[in-house]
Amino acid sequence: MSNLDLFSGKDKAEIAIDRLQAFCPPEGYYVAFSGGKDSVVILDLVKRSGCKYDAHYHYTTVDPPELVQFIKTFADVAIDKPEISMWKLIIKKRMPPTRRVRYCCEYFKERYGQGRRVVTGIRWAESRGRSKRPMVEACFKDARTFYVRPIVDWSNEDVWSYIRSQKLPYCKLYDEGMDRIGCIGCPLAGPKKMMEEFLRWPRFKKAYLKTFERCLKKRDADGLITNKWNSGQDIMDWWLSDSQSKDDPDQTVMFE
Repeated sequence: MSNLDLFSGKDKAEIAIDRLQAFCPPEGYYVAFSGGKDSVVILDLVKRSGCKYDAHYHYTTVDPPELVQFIKTFADVAIDKPEISMWKLIIKKRMPPTRRVRYCCEYFKERYGQGRRVVTGIRWAESRGRSKRPMVEACFKDARTFYVRPIVDWSNEDVWSYIRSQKLPYCKLYDEGMDRIGCIGCPLAGPKKMMEEFLRWPRFKKAYLKTFERCLKKRDADGLITNKWNSGQDIMDWWLSDSQSKDDPDQTVMFE
């Protein structure tokens, strides 16, 4: 990379390594590895920094198979399996996860690295919400946990430039035109992206539909009345619409 900082005379990769070394704890970093392009860069930078680390991938049970296979090629990345699958979690919660009710993130992403300094690849360029994140931040749920984001100010072009310059491997799904690789059916991706993913991986759509049917049976067994949902397909249609991100009196009753 040739994007030099005028004051330090260093490129962004060198600055990121300096940041890692500045905050490196004696026990080493907990590296949150997702298999995406940003985490590939993060893992390489941590290695180059000389800091101790242990890298972890948090398996969600709804990850793209190609992504899982790619992650398995990293000998130094531990695959942490959850206590409950997404399918059982949806039935337990009696509703699918939504953009407003993201209980899946808590179960599959946010319960790891407690009491550690966690390195992530979050960047300001990814979204409006992430543009407000500082480089170092204490977890609001656990003050003992700190998040370190050494490439927080990198652009997408910076990430790909680093991958090319260091000849780093990356998931082949990017070559298919995907710009985001994560949970299949993630509501944060939006309805259009969700539908594209279900076309790409139809067996996951079938699994969601089957789970939604069981979800309705669970709601019925618990005495919850839902006026808008009479079948798994009803839930799927609602899930793939913009309704899940809007306030709706009926939804409030459903979710309680």
